[in-house]
Amino acid sequence: MFYQSVGLFTHTCFEIMSKHGRILVAMSGGLDSTVTAVMLREEGYEVVGVTMKTWDYASSGGGKKETGCCSLDSINDARSIAVKHGIHHMILDIREEFGDFVIDNFVEEYLAGRTPNPCVLCNTHIKWEALLKRAKQLDCEFIATGHYAQVRQENQRFVVSKGIDENKDQSYVLWGLTQSSLSRTRFPLGGYRKSEIRQMALDMGYEELVKKSESYEICFVPDNDYRGFLKRRVDGLESQVNGGNFINKEGKILGKHKGYPFYTIGQRKGLEIAVGEPLYVLEIQPETNTVVLGKEDELNKKGMWVRGLNMGKFEGLNSPMEAITKIRYKNDGTSGLIEQVGSKMKVIFYDDVKAIAPGQSAVFYDGNDVIGGGWIESSFEVES
Repeated sequence: MFYQSVGLFTHTCFEIMSKHGRILVAMSGGLDSTVTAVMLREEGYEVVGVTMKTWDYASSGGGKKETGCCSLDSINDARSIAVKHGIHHMILDIREEFGDFVIDNFVEEYLAGRTPNPCVLCNTHIKWEALLKRAKQLDCEFIATGHYAQVRQENQRFVVSKGIDENKDQSYVLWGLTQSSLSRTRFPLGGYRKSEIRQMALDMGYEELVKKSESYEICFVPDNDYRGFLKRRVDGLESQVNGGNFINKEGKILGKHKGYPFYTIGQRKGLEIAVGEPLYVLEIQPETNTVVLGKEDELNKKGMWVRGLNMGKFEGLNSPMEAITKIRYKNDGTSGLIEQVGSKMKVIFYDDVKAIAPGQSAVFYDGNDVIGGGWIESSFEVES
């Protein structure tokens, strides 16, 4: 059994005095978290490394070899690195918490015709809560991760801002962190470029980590086939939804599809329908098992509503303000006006935005600072 109980760690375990105090570091066995842990130790922190087991690959039913942050190889790599540098290390089994919350939400969102954002949900509700809980038990003042982002205190608010490396910035996936969580969080890599972190790893003797490929797949869908995952997860799903209608915006039936949960807004490939011109998924209607198709320019919208807000730089907005809004991780963002209306944000873009997908995260920026974020509820047309 490779799980280490938190209860085995007592105050007497920590014999090394440090000048900066004790900090809990999330270690995945990868390049970024390794450099984070070693960097903090060299700065004088007493580092406690934690590797979280969030998912059991054997239960996914996919055919791909176990890889990524939750694999046994990655867990063993993290432990070996910790031992090499004299870092206390533990493994936390949070599969039950992760599965009940993140995976159930993932399935529910697709069944509701939306496109989920499981990594944001996991960061906000699972990983940070688990880290902070163990940090409290171990008298760690702070927690740290290898995210490329920055956090500072300004006007009695804790503000997340972009990492200086625009190509690696991860502030988008951190919008859901609460003020309480941010007050105890450190992002040591935010002030560095990825090339600098790679060189640090080489200087530490970790050439194999620099060569190691980074995974961008959802951890519990290792074969990157979310449709197959849904079929395995929901008994009889395929037979229940197969054979619904593809229609156009006027309601004309264009053909039959394989089930509304297996399509996403903006999708063009894999529709298996021929009408003489390229068509894209414009809308998903789960109530009638219907998928609306149209031309590429029909994906463009200038307005959207965002629900489930978590505000960052400002406690709230008393009036509309200009902001850059990102609607997906690799999106550059689009300028526009944001206006808080009760518990939602109304966004009016200055330019067309393509394929606004309900269920995805929308993150609002004031320059490099995260104003806040939420879940896309719907898009709408704006009359000129």
